[in-house]
Amino acid sequence: MGDRRGLIVDFGGVLTTDVFASFRAFCQVEGLPEDAVRERFRTDPDARALLEALETGALASAEFEPRFAALLEVSSERLIERLFGGMEPDAAMLDGVRAARRAGARTGLLSNSWGDATSYDQALLEELFDTWVISSEVGLRKPDPAIYELAAERLGLAPSACVFVDDLPGNLKPARALGMATVLHRGDAAATLAEVGAHLR
Repeated sequence: MGDRRGLIVDFGGVLTTDVFASFRAFCQVEGLPEDAVRERFRTDPDARALLEALETGALASAEFEPRFAALLEVSSERLIERLFGGMEPDAAMLDGVRAARRAGARTGLLSNSWGDATSYDQALLEELFDTWVISSEVGLRKPDPAIYELAAERLGLAPSACVFVDDLPGNLKPARALGMATVLHRGDAAATLAEVGAHLR
């Protein structure tokens, strides 16, 4: 039985279907190699710099789109919308967060966002979460340890009282170093929620 009272979750790839599958679908439509977007962010310093500036709010989406489109050699029109067009809500994960909150857990969202909080469904945020930390609004992004500390602080809990769920292993390491229990979401809601439940009080 766990003894933690806070649940902090990522958005894209945890409360939605796989982000990278959406990127692959975009690449297929655009006639690019299927992992072109992911590889750009992994290996191209210019693409990484654009992403970091976008996620910390230093670069507006209207500035990001033409610059990233130029790297990919695709149209910039509605680029972010097209990149994420294959993502759907994960109903089972959303229900799991609802259930945790009903059972008394403090719940928070921690998202590296490609826009501000207005790009999220506000009613859903208020239903699911006690608080949310959107990277572009706070000028920090995962995996900066400060953003995890901020999320715990906004929940009114020590990091060691929290469970953090993300779909990227690299985003879990700083949370674990701060004392959070961490759960890697691999797209299987039942497995993720079982692991979360084992950690929560």
